[in-house]
Amino acid sequence: MLSVRDLHAYYGKSHILQGVNFHVGANEIVSILGRNGVGRSTTLKAIMGDPAPRGEIVFKGRPVAGLKPHEIARLGIGYVPEERAIFPALTVEQNLLLGLKPGQKASRWSVEETWRLFPQLRERANAPGGALSGGEQQMLTICRTLMGAPDLIMIDEPTEGLSPQMVERIGDLLQEIARRGISIVLVEQRLVIALRISHRVYVMGHGHIVFEGTPADLMANAEVRREWLEV
Repeated sequence: MLSVRDLHAYYGKSHILQGVNFHVGANEIVSILGRNGVGRSTTLKAIMGDPAPRGEIVFKGRPVAGLKPHEIARLGIGYVPEERAIFPALTVEQNLLLGLKPGQKASRWSVEETWRLFPQLRERANAPGGALSGGEQQMLTICRTLMGAPDLIMIDEPTEGLSPQMVERIGDLLQEIARRGISIVLVEQRLVIALRISHRVYVMGHGHIVFEGTPADLMANAEVRREWLEV
C-alpha cells in the first residue's frame, strides 16, 4: 500500500528526518512510536508533501514524492493532524460534509455511519464544532477524513488529552476502520493503545527507524523500550 525509503526532511537548516524507511500493507494498522521530537509527526507531514521530502514515497505503486498535498489526498491518502483542525463555527454535519472530495461519488464511510457509531454526534449534528468536547472533536476529525474515501489514513496523536474511556473508543474506531479495508499509519504516545491495536510497530529515534516488529516483539525487547521509549 505505502512504501517509504530513505526519507529525508528539513525545517530550514535542521535535518529532521535522516533516512526513514517503513512500509504499510493493505488493511494494516502500523504505529510509529518514539519520544517527542524524534520526527514522527514530521514523517506524516513529509508524506503529505510539507515539508518537501527527499527520498522515495510510493503509494499503491505510484511515486508521490514531489506532488502537492491536495494531489496526494486525491490519490487516496487521508491525514488527521494532531491539532484536529475542525471548523469551530460550522456545524458538526457541515464539518463532515467538507471531507468529501470534489466530484466524489462513493465512499466507504458516510454521515449515517458516523451517526450510527457515535450517537452523541448525531444529537449535536446542528451544533457548532467548537462546542464539542476534545474527544468528540477527535472523532469528528477522523470521520471527516474518512468521508473522502481514503485507502490509507495517517493519524497523529489521536488520544492526546483524552479520558481513558474516550481513548478506548478511539482505539475501537481505528480497528473498525481497518476492518473496512482502510490502512492506518498511527503516531501515538500511549504505548498501551498502540500495542493493543497495531499489527506492526516502528520505533523512531534521532530521525530514523531504530526498531521494527510486532507488538509482541517490542514487549520482548526491554533494551529498545528503555533506550528509545521510556522516560
